[in-house]
Amino acid sequence: MEHTMIGNQIGLVPSILSADFTRLGEQVREAEAAGAQRIQIDVMDGHFVPNITMGPLVVEAVRRCTKLPLEAHLMITNPQDYIETFAQAGADVIIVHYEVSPHLHRNIQKIKAAGKQVGVALNPSTPVFMLQDLISLIDLVLIMTINPGFGGQELIPETLPKITQARQLVTQRGLSCDIEVDGGINAATIPQVVRAGANLLVAGSAVYNEKETVAQAMNRLREAIVPARS
Repeated sequence: MEHTMIGNQIGLVPSILSADFTRLGEQVREAEAAGAQRIQIDVMDGHFVPNITMGPLVVEAVRRCTKLPLEAHLMITNPQDYIETFAQAGADVIIVHYEVSPHLHRNIQKIKAAGKQVGVALNPSTPVFMLQDLISLIDLVLIMTINPGFGGQELIPETLPKITQARQLVTQRGLSCDIEVDGGINAATIPQVVRAGANLLVAGSAVYNEKETVAQAMNRLREAIVPARS
């Protein structure tokens, strides 16, 4: 799976946490038809974050209805115990949180051994420099622009410099690591995060809502990218 570089197309990554679960397959296919680059599946355990959501069975179901790469965002206390399970379920990218990975290198190696791309997520209070020693082993850095746990939150402005710091880190090392952002991403905030250096934009309620179709929402978000890059 090729990286989406900042000089190329900016990718939209719908999060199915905000989708209508009675029409999940249909809504995933709508996002694919509307030009989504990937689909993100938010896995929450009620321990690391105050919510319980989806597991590997949902990954398996989504895998059957789309050819898009799937990201499993593991917001769980013991990600090392579930890496192989989500890999077998069909995730292409497995994202673990730095905050619950005291042996981050071991988790990275476990994801690589499963033949998957490595993502590492940083909560708003976790500095980017914590990744500087392992950045060459990481395919994707996910900057959380909200405190994880629930969709529909507003972007925390103080996280924007972290996006730039992450972009500078990978650029200085000559790496092809994606910089992804998640939390409060909508047409109003896309210009900010793209200018800061993000190239993968996770959007939940901005894609899946009752006000517009998925195609309309995706088009509106894509239009926000154009002025951000000019």
